[in-house]
Amino acid sequence: MSSINIALDGPAAAGKSTIAKRVASRLSMIYVDTGAMYRAITYKYLQNGKPENFDYLINNTKLELTYDEVKGQRILLDNQDVTDYLRENDVTHHVSYVASKEPVRSFAVKIQKELAAKKGIVMDGRDIGTVVLPDAELKVYMIASVAERAERRQKENEQRGIESNLEQLKEEIEARDHYDMNRKISPLQKAEDAITLDTTGKSIEEVTNEILSLL
Repeated sequence: MSSINIALDGPAAAGKSTIAKRVASRLSMIYVDTGAMYRAITYKYLQNGKPENFDYLINNTKLELTYDEVKGQRILLDNQDVTDYLRENDVTHHVSYVASKEPVRSFAVKIQKELAAKKGIVMDGRDIGTVVLPDAELKVYMIASVAERAERRQKENEQRGIESNLEQLKEEIEARDHYDMNRKISPLQKAEDAITLDTTGKSIEEVTNEILSLL
């Protein structure tokens, strides 16, 4: 499958990253977690005291994606591996805001397009099918109920040792959906030729198999 690209879009905690990794593995393709890229820039934004000059921030940022056979995709920010810090609550609370800034978006999309130029990529995010890979051979728009997405996020947090409250997570996910869908730059939306896949109540294996069937 080295001659195609697959785009998976959808709201927060819809299962995009988990499924994208599985699909890429099954097809011997490369998985690109675009959300981690925006989280890395958000991490730098927070480490630098929340500067409002995003042009300056981006002009002084070096971002690379590497692949470890055991750990998978790793994010190098200014030559340092920051992957293990990208799911912290503070990063999660600010990533939508940072990702909505034009300099940040342009910087990340340029890297994403370069990664996908040779094909053989499974990429997930919020604007992959509409902006980054409009010519992807398969586009899937993944959705799930807010309740289920909150439960998934809480389980992820527990596995990482991060404390969280289920009801608060529901509120945060609803707020992020609204923000992502209504931002001016690259809003979250389904591509016209994307196939909607509701993952509510489905196992990882079931969703993975559905996407492989669509392919």
